[in-house]
Amino acid sequence: MVRIGNFLFHYRNALFPLVYLLLVFKSHAFAHNYLLCAVIGFIVACTGQLLRAVTIGLEYIIRGGRNRQVYAEDLVQGGIFAHCRNPLYVGNFLILLGIAIAADSVLFLAVGIPFFIFAYAAIIAAEENYLRNKFGEKFDNYCARVNRLVPSFSGITQTVSGMRFNWRRLVTAEYGSAFAWLAAIILVTLKNVWLHEDYKTGPGLVWALGSCFVVLLVAYVTARFLKKSGLLNDRVTTAS
Repeated sequence: MVRIGNFLFHYRNALFPLVYLLLVFKSHAFAHNYLLCAVIGFIVACTGQLLRAVTIGLEYIIRGGRNRQVYAEDLVQGGIFAHCRNPLYVGNFLILLGIAIAADSVLFLAVGIPFFIFAYAAIIAAEENYLRNKFGEKFDNYCARVNRLVPSFSGITQTVSGMRFNWRRLVTAEYGSAFAWLAAIILVTLKNVWLHEDYKTGPGLVWALGSCFVVLLVAYVTARFLKKSGLLNDRVTTAS
């Protein structure tokens, strides 16, 4: 499992988008109301994004490793990492689940979601193996104290007291991924509008979704400009 996790970690930027392509294909629907699915999926994905946002805003952990290999300079245990060892992966999965629900796609739900469950389980196994070898007893004590996946928010008030929420780091680190999943939900909903031919009777929905996409695109371009111009770098370390 560790070897598979290291492989997936190294090639995830190439492999994961291939699985996302399942959203493009026409699939049987698992619900009769795709708009309700879009709303529910959006809420589920927002929950995942909220978890990621709070995690990154409070105490950041370098993503992507080093040279596409699992790597850590220190064992991060503060912020949300004091309540869940893998909050970013939990957030990722909730976002993916939200997209799957919004797509109303049996294909992605039956193939894509199980793939990501396995992939994240393998990557977590690889990361834990690395951390245990590097930090030894310190990591074992951390594992004994904090759940791997299910967050425990007991004592969260004490954890965040005195901590500063770094919104600059949040925008810098998350604007790209937030744009990606929000755009995905808009596009899969537009796809369902097309497949159900609802654009013929309700063009207002197409215009509304199109307007949301334009606003989202403007927000993405603005955030990217702020990052590239260095306006978000004041007193923070930019995420890689």
